[in-house]
Amino acid sequence: MTTTEAPPAAPRGPTPAKRTFAFVRNTWRGLTSMRTALVLLFLLALAALPGALLPQRKLNAPKVDEYISAHGWWGTLLDKLEFYDVYSSIWFSAIYLLLMISLIGCLTPRSFEYVKAMRAKPVLTPRNLARMPHYRLGRGKQDVAAELAAVHKQLSGWRRVEREEAGGVRTISAERGFLRETGNLVFHFSMLGLIVFFALGKLYGYEGQVIVQADGSTFCNSGIYNYDSFNAGLRVDGTDLDPFCVKIDDFTARYTDAGEPEYYHSNIEYQSGADLDTNTWRPYGLEVNSPLRTVGDRVYLLGQGYSPKFTVTFPDGTQRTQNTQWRTVDPTTMLAEGATKFDQPGVTDEVQRRTRQLAITGLFAPTSFLHGNVLTSSAPQLTDPAVAVDILRGDLGLDAGRGQSVFEVDQSMVDDGRLKKIARENMKVGQEIKLDDGTKVRFDGVGRWVSLQVSHDPTQGFVLGFAISMFLGLGASLLVKRRRLWVRVKPGTESEPSTVIEVAGLARTDQAGYGEEFHRISERLISGQKG
Repeated sequence: MTTTEAPPAAPRGPTPAKRTFAFVRNTWRGLTSMRTALVLLFLLALAALPGALLPQRKLNAPKVDEYISAHGWWGTLLDKLEFYDVYSSIWFSAIYLLLMISLIGCLTPRSFEYVKAMRAKPVLTPRNLARMPHYRLGRGKQDVAAELAAVHKQLSGWRRVEREEAGGVRTISAERGFLRETGNLVFHFSMLGLIVFFALGKLYGYEGQVIVQADGSTFCNSGIYNYDSFNAGLRVDGTDLDPFCVKIDDFTARYTDAGEPEYYHSNIEYQSGADLDTNTWRPYGLEVNSPLRTVGDRVYLLGQGYSPKFTVTFPDGTQRTQNTQWRTVDPTTMLAEGATKFDQPGVTDEVQRRTRQLAITGLFAPTSFLHGNVLTSSAPQLTDPAVAVDILRGDLGLDAGRGQSVFEVDQSMVDDGRLKKIARENMKVGQEIKLDDGTKVRFDGVGRWVSLQVSHDPTQGFVLGFAISMFLGLGASLLVKRRRLWVRVKPGTESEPSTVIEVAGLARTDQAGYGEEFHRISERLISGQKG
């Protein structure tokens, strides 16, 4: 009777749990390698480039819309890929977060190894010192104990340990340059701290821009409604801003012969803290590169512009005067455009009131120049101001429930015929236009406005500190040399009673200069010179 042996069982592969664990482990090892950290750092710098090259929606939404319309499908594609909101995009945040995890994963084991190395004693003295890159042999005139005492004195500041070998031989192992690894760790931990606090600054910081007339007008940081534009961090709701007020007394600008600005200065007054309770104003000279710092906020002077002043005399003799900022369209000549809007007083009927509203729109030139019948400006200085205006009457849409730009009228009202042009004229200061119903519009003069930016970043001190420590750590890691030195002292013999001294050195990094240092140290050790 024959028996048939069963075929050997096929080897069993790893279980799904083991495969999952291996995948997670290998992924973590790859993510926390220094090579991955460097790649992610490069990707972060690369990902920040679109934020510098393309308009960003948070900074200038109209510019983004203009860019999209000018570039067609390509502009629309970039919008879908969040290239106009780079720093809040998913892909930028993912790189940012992965870099933080990678740095933490890299630095944690390196820190433990560094502490372990700092606590360890210098390595044993090699048997054959002559095989070291730097070696010197000499003889001393003193006994072993006296020679060792001189060596210890010469190696003051080195980490060293003395050991005993057979035959009365004594050795000293010394190390120096641990500051190199310290600087390396300081650099990487500072980079991590910089990333963390930069992110916290985006969470708890805010930034707002506002235009204020330079005629004693006041701006108070009491809420986001006081700003023309406001960008808040994710943890800022705008209800608990640092309270302070600024008063813009005047503005002075100087220009070069080519019309380029070279000096902006505004005399302001401010109050914060206890000054708000006592209504105390403190003077300050605000300049472009000299922000006002108060209660943790910074107030910057960004720019300036002109505000044509118009007085409207209605048929019943009532006068209204407005000094509204107009938007600069040519920074070289400060040519500006805008709209100054009036509601006729004394009209109580809502329907009739919406047919009697006035808007003065057009161009303003600080140094006027007529190119045919077209008004333009030849210089930014306020030497010969003039306006070219269209006067519109009808419904300005102020009660439509929609936000409206202060620089222009609602074009839909013009398209619907509810706002009609009734006059067009070029005007110098003091000139007047009389409308068909007897209303008079006079160009009285020009004021100035300044553009301010208020920035709040509670982490800026930490960011600066980490940036400085990054450079210090980088300098230490590049300039400090890690090196080792061994000294072996052998007692003399009957035939040769003088002590034998061997000195050997090894640089842990390939840097020039250690040969000179070794020669200097060995010369002192063997010759017995002090220094």
